[in-house]
Amino acid sequence: MRFSDSFLDEIRDRVPISALIGTRVTWDRRKTNTSRGDFWACCPFHGEKSPSFHCEDKKGRYHCFGCGVSGDHFRFLTELDGLAFPEAVERVADMAGVPMPVRDPGEERREKERASLFDVMEMATSFFEEQLHGAAGAKARAYLRDRGLHSVTQRTFRLGYAPDSRNALKQHLVDRGIGKDQIEACGLVVFGDDKPVSFDRFRDRIMFPIEDSKGRVIAFGGRAMSPDVAAKYLNSPDTELFHKGRVVYNYARARKGQGKDGTLVVVEGYVDVIALAQAGFTNAVAPLGTALTEQQLEIIWRAAAEPILCFDGDKAGVRAAWRAADLVLPNVSASRTARFALLPEGKDPDDLVREQGPDAFRKVLAEARPLAELLWSRETAGQAFDVPERRAALEQTLREITGRIRDEDVRRHYAQDMRDRVQAFFGATRPARFGDRGERRGEGGGWRPNGRPGALERSRMAVSESLSRSALVRSAGAVPMREAVLLVSLVNHPGLIEAFFDDVERFDFDHPELRQLHSGILDATAHHKATDRESILAHLTSLGLEPVLEKVSGLAKRARLWTAFSDADIADARDAFLQLLYLHRSASTLNKELKAAELALATETTEENFQHLLDIQAQFRDVQAVDALIEGFGVSSGRAQQS
Repeated sequence: MRFSDSFLDEIRDRVPISALIGTRVTWDRRKTNTSRGDFWACCPFHGEKSPSFHCEDKKGRYHCFGCGVSGDHFRFLTELDGLAFPEAVERVADMAGVPMPVRDPGEERREKERASLFDVMEMATSFFEEQLHGAAGAKARAYLRDRGLHSVTQRTFRLGYAPDSRNALKQHLVDRGIGKDQIEACGLVVFGDDKPVSFDRFRDRIMFPIEDSKGRVIAFGGRAMSPDVAAKYLNSPDTELFHKGRVVYNYARARKGQGKDGTLVVVEGYVDVIALAQAGFTNAVAPLGTALTEQQLEIIWRAAAEPILCFDGDKAGVRAAWRAADLVLPNVSASRTARFALLPEGKDPDDLVREQGPDAFRKVLAEARPLAELLWSRETAGQAFDVPERRAALEQTLREITGRIRDEDVRRHYAQDMRDRVQAFFGATRPARFGDRGERRGEGGGWRPNGRPGALERSRMAVSESLSRSALVRSAGAVPMREAVLLVSLVNHPGLIEAFFDDVERFDFDHPELRQLHSGILDATAHHKATDRESILAHLTSLGLEPVLEKVSGLAKRARLWTAFSDADIADARDAFLQLLYLHRSASTLNKELKAAELALATETTEENFQHLLDIQAQFRDVQAVDALIEGFGVSSGRAQQS
């Protein structure tokens, strides 16, 4: 039987291609980036030892750079397993939980009718475009020009104008042989039993064509030109082609324009999307005049594992961000989440790029906050936790929040993250008791060397008072000492990379040379060149990173941090690395807390918010005073001269 395009699209969209192919291959841990839906494995179509088979969820495609095979879900099954196409469709449909269609002459007829409706929508789009660039569209063109939208941009997004007439579009379509039923089925006219004559739905409005994932026009959004109209924006009604809660504006273009970071930016409206595209941000999408829906979020996640949701910086925008966080939270997983960006108060993306240029919006995106940080800020901003009851209430709330997450692994890690935040917030001596049942502090929290539970926590306790007189603080310069010593330790003791791989992969350094060295270490690991010190040194040299390594190694030597170098015993190196890792994570967490406290004070100027900011600043200064493994550790151990 012939399957409709809509059915094949639906089951492909519901099943990530990695989930299908992952039943037949083992993904390479080094090269795979699960959060971006980017997977690598040894090719199942030909024998190989090094993974050259690539699978990308957002495109729903696979390709082997060794033997050249490529295709989608169905082709994988037909070529690898020899299934007939209908059998391949049935298997994917079963994974998607979608019943196979029964041959229905009525549905086949409707499929043909839908195809003809696309033609009608295309005619309407062309009509609106002609009107915008004709005499009737002068006022609309002036409005778009005032909004800074160039003529090239207008044509790219196929903007149009619906004239102030009750039947201009209807008559245009009738003159071209389009029947009354088709015009009504497209939602282009208002009709009903109480209306003896149908009339154009859109009148005196700038028209924004809304496209499906294949770039076909399925609906319109219209912006009223007259200030007296009750509805400033008007969307098409739901039709055979269009269901508002299941469509994202500009999705087809944005998916192609994601660029290197592979993400989507979700903004509020049509003009924001178009203005951002004109400014070079071709990866922006928008919901259709309402708050983001769960179905729209699912669509966005198909293209981007970690979209950035962008909101106005006023109180209403913050509340909208909190509502979106509640929508995202239950559905997060290891391969999908979201970040949240707040614009300067009183600015939308369109205003920002017109008045301050693209760099201002890039800064907003760069400061996007993770979901966990936004949730923590929401529950603590402006609150006083001066009595045990309020502290207990916070823990209870955080327990309830993390309990909403459906993915068990992610739920466990969120519980751990919130425990760490509570402990830092209320003081290091106060235990935080919440999370998954049966889970205690020190269990599940970080790497456990040689099977010993809680090693990372024990290393935190081992940071002695003598370490606070750190040469790292005294020697801090352009290159942060703590971060430099972390990387030097990895190069000289490559076994630490394997032991702490998840933490190492997540390192995010501000200094460009440290970023280069970190990237080189990960590259060596991905190419199996980090098995020993000589191999990783050779690989870094081949990448031209020898001068950078010499520079950061020199910093560690001048500080006499002997545990970072190759002649240190691996047990000493591991213990020192654990201390560095804890301090690095503490500094990162407090930096986020500081930003959250500053935002809370900016949002609501209260004595409580001001005091909270002072407390976080004091904690931040304390961490700066214990910023890494220090000279005192090497001297007190009697090993300093060995470096």
